[in-house]
Amino acid sequence: MKITAARTYLVGNPWKNWLFVRLETDEGVHGIGEGTLNAFSRTVESAIHELSDEYLGADPAQIELLLQRMVRDVYTEGGQIHMSAVAAIEVACWDILGKVQGKPVHELLGGRVRDRVRVYANGWYRAERRPELVADRAREVAARGYSAMKFDPFGAAYRVMDRREEDLSIEIVAAVRQAVGNDIDLMIEGHSRFSVATALRVAERLAEFRPAWFEEPVPHQNIGAMVAVASRSPVPVATGESFTSLHQFADLLRHDAVHILQPEPLFLGGLWRTRILAGMADAHYAVVAPHNAQGPVCSALSAQLGACIPNFYVQESFDEFNESWSREIVDRPMVQQGGHVTVSDAPGIGIDLDWERLASYPYERQHLLRLFEPGWEMRGDALPGGPVEAVTLEQHEVEP
Repeated sequence: MKITAARTYLVGNPWKNWLFVRLETDEGVHGIGEGTLNAFSRTVESAIHELSDEYLGADPAQIELLLQRMVRDVYTEGGQIHMSAVAAIEVACWDILGKVQGKPVHELLGGRVRDRVRVYANGWYRAERRPELVADRAREVAARGYSAMKFDPFGAAYRVMDRREEDLSIEIVAAVRQAVGNDIDLMIEGHSRFSVATALRVAERLAEFRPAWFEEPVPHQNIGAMVAVASRSPVPVATGESFTSLHQFADLLRHDAVHILQPEPLFLGGLWRTRILAGMADAHYAVVAPHNAQGPVCSALSAQLGACIPNFYVQESFDEFNESWSREIVDRPMVQQGGHVTVSDAPGIGIDLDWERLASYPYERQHLLRLFEPGWEMRGDALPGGPVEAVTLEQHEVEP
C-alpha cells in the first residue's frame, strides 16, 4: 500500500480554526488526521504539503520510518508548527493501519486496559469574571455528570496581578468549589501566566480548595522555573502541553518534581511518540493527562491513547461545549456519560468526518484565542476588535 495524496481542510470553529487531513492510498483506504494550532492552522496546512516528498509514495504502515523522514531527515527544528504537520500525517497512517487490520488503534498500541476514559470539562466557563456567574456555569457542568472540570480564573493576568485581581481570581475558585462540592475535581489553568514568585503565592491561596492540579503556572520554556514552582507548591503542578520532543519531557522528568504530564499528541508528533512518553512517565511514577484543546479528531485519538496507557489519569474534553454543528461533522461523536467516554471498537481511530459538510464552516482569521486580552474566556462571543475578513475554505491536496 502506498500513500497517494494528502487533502487538507480548514474549518472555522469560532474559538480556534481546526485543520483536518485526509490521507489517500492506492488501495482506496483513507486515513484522517488533525493539525490544529490556534493562530497557525493555515501555516500548518502549508507545512503538511511542504513535507509531501517525505510521505507521498510511502507505506503508511512504516510509521517510525515516516517519523524519521519528516523530522530527522529534514534537519529543521520547526517547533509546534512542524510537529503538528507531522502528527496530522502520522495519525492518519495509524487510522489507515487500523482500518486495514480491522482493529481500533488502541489494540495496535499495546491493547485496551480500560473500556471507558475519564474526561474533564473545559470550555464551559464562557461568562463574565464574576464569581456567581462562573459558579452557575460550574453547577451546569456538574449536572451533566462530569466529575472534573478545568478553568482559568485569572483573566488577562501576565507575570503579576494586583491585589484586587488576585482576590477576584481566588473568589472565583472559591465560588466554584462551593457550587459543586468537594467530590468534583477542579483543575486550575494557569496558561503560563506567572512569575515563579506570583505562581507560588497563588498556589498557597489555592491549596484550601484542594484542586487536582495547577496547570502551567509559569512558561514551559524554562524547565527550571517550572521545577522551582512544582517543588514548593502545595498544589500538584501539571505541564507538558507545549513540548514538542521526548527530550524536553526527559529533561523535566529527571527532576522528579512534576508528576502530572500533559502531552499534546499533535505537538509531540502523533500517537506513537505520545505512547512512548507514557512509558517514560511511568518510570518516574508519573501519570499522563493528554492535552486535548483541538478538534474532534484529536478527541478520538486521545481516547484511543487513554484506552491503552496504564498510567493514564484523565483526558481533556471541549466536545460538549463546542458549537452544535461540531458534532454533526463527525459520524460517531464522542458522548460523555457520567464523566467518561466509551472507547470505540471501530477500526482505526474510530471516527470519520462528513467531508462535504466541512465547507459549510469556513476558516476565519479572527478565530483564535488571545489569552492575554480581557474577555478571552468568552471564546469568540465578545472578544475585542472588529470583524476580520473571512477566508473561504478551500480544499488543498498534494499528489505525486
